[in-house]
Amino acid sequence: MGRMWMRWILLRQNSLPLLKPPMACLLTPATLQKPISSPFLKPSPPTLAPLASSHRRSLSTATACSLPDPLVSLDGISSHFGGDDGVGTSNKGLKVLLKGMTYDELEKWVQSHGYRPGQALMLWKRLYGNGIWAHHSDQLEGLNKDFKKMLSENAEFKALSLKQVITATDGTRKILFTLEDGLVIETVVIPSDSSRNTVCVSSQVGCAMNCQFCYTGRQVFHALMGLRRHLTAAEIVEQAVFARCLLTSEVGDITNVVFMGMGEPLQNIDNVLKATDILLHDQGLHFSPRKITVSTSGLVPQLRRFLKESNCALAVSLNATTDEVRSWIMPINRKYNIGLLLQTLREELRFKNNYKVLFEYVMLAGVNDSIEDARRLADLVQGIPCKINLLSFNPHGGSQFRPTSDEKMIEFRNLLAEAGCVVFLRSSRGDDQMAACGQLGNPGAIQAPLLRVPEQFKMAMEVSA
Repeated sequence: MGRMWMRWILLRQNSLPLLKPPMACLLTPATLQKPISSPFLKPSPPTLAPLASSHRRSLSTATACSLPDPLVSLDGISSHFGGDDGVGTSNKGLKVLLKGMTYDELEKWVQSHGYRPGQALMLWKRLYGNGIWAHHSDQLEGLNKDFKKMLSENAEFKALSLKQVITATDGTRKILFTLEDGLVIETVVIPSDSSRNTVCVSSQVGCAMNCQFCYTGRQVFHALMGLRRHLTAAEIVEQAVFARCLLTSEVGDITNVVFMGMGEPLQNIDNVLKATDILLHDQGLHFSPRKITVSTSGLVPQLRRFLKESNCALAVSLNATTDEVRSWIMPINRKYNIGLLLQTLREELRFKNNYKVLFEYVMLAGVNDSIEDARRLADLVQGIPCKINLLSFNPHGGSQFRPTSDEKMIEFRNLLAEAGCVVFLRSSRGDDQMAACGQLGNPGAIQAPLLRVPEQFKMAMEVSA
């Protein structure tokens, strides 16, 4: 699901191909002002035409976005979505996908072709460091000629094709990418007046969680509800690479990564953990583990694994103080309820030093924003090292909720602070271009079903209708 932004790699024979043919990049700020001309870019169909706005900057169109055959169920999800621990290959001559490898895997692959480990380090720095962010072999200046030839014959550099960049009035950028199979994902870059600039990455195409306030999870892709497939590690990592490549000169260095875009990151935990390993490497993108935040709606087994295997930050989308309300607005609570979720955090955080979990709480008028909710929330998080983010709900088409008023959010915040909680109010960013928390995804005529409204909240829902 991601923070509420609603919104495996040895390929097996039934998994989808990962790559586009190599495409000329590096993009400079000048390219943001006009469409990109490339023989590898093809026009998108009219059904995916961009939303009209005076603030939009069209970068390019990409491959036609036709959907593959419908997926049937969530069972056997790993086999349908590919492997979880090998090296990705493209559908073009079985070339290896470079950004699908950790540094250790890349080093072994380079050595298997007869080259020394030092060449692997030089390649890694050109993929991720030194401001190069190479997207094709022509950008590998300084590498051995024979090594570059081997790469051009055996490797692919790109997992994503840039489709469009849309700029909101507050400077937030929504970047649309086309995948190898024609599906589209969205990434958001949130600039700041301080030195903090954040890229919000997607981890899945769509989302299966069906959170009632989230646009991404309520879109339907055939029988799979809101989830189409997992993203590979390469498709995740390249979102951050593109963000730095496209926007560093314009907004400054991208310092933070949040897994709060399309999808539930921990449902794709193998590729998310692999992607964070690549993002953290000190000879490449070199993000700090405390500046990479992975969000979850509360998948308890995967949450345990994440806290054991990763030092990156964790955000938990809580959004309610009773099981009745949370099971309504977040169906995952019917499997992993509030008590189990919080007890798991208490148990696992005992083994982590100097670590605080971030609770995210989207405030819905008349649903979870009462004084009683504030008091219950303060009681619930007792004994858990944490911070709380209070988020304003961002309306979208078909939404049945209303945002809590600013005055009531401040009152709610003050009650939590008085109870000893570390709490912040977070303002919406990019909402005029559907780039804000809970708004990502491609509009469709079909949406997942709305769940039954508990009797005591029907009046609040009627007011918002």
